[in-house]
Amino acid sequence: MDHPRVSFFSLQTGPRANDLTADGFEQLAIDLGPQLVDFSATAAAMNALDLIITVDTASAHLAGALGRPTLLLLRYVSDWRWHDDREDSPWYPSLRLFRQSRPDDFAQPVERVREELKRLTSKTV
Repeated sequence: MDHPRVSFFSLQTGPRANDLTADGFEQLAIDLGPQLVDFSATAAAMNALDLIITVDTASAHLAGALGRPTLLLLRYVSDWRWHDDREDSPWYPSLRLFRQSRPDDFAQPVERVREELKRLTSKTV
């Protein structure tokens, strides 16, 4: 999260919204959560972002329906809608899947997302 050309925004709402501050990340991401009172507000925020990175499947469905470029981190065993052997979604062409290779270990998918973010930012001027 220290890339000089990337800014991070948190779209987290609900009971986990305070995790950003509780875990000491409030300096790394701008918290949009308090403004996201419904899916319409979340959709508006997503439309203003270049990329959505999420572990929340509701957010992934919304971002996918909006056609927003999205990277979804998935647990080792996930819902059938995400299939087991794909890195893309047949329903959302703008969505890429980053699945755990082992239960409860997000190190590998987080590293893959980091590499993808690096690749994407190297394309822009």
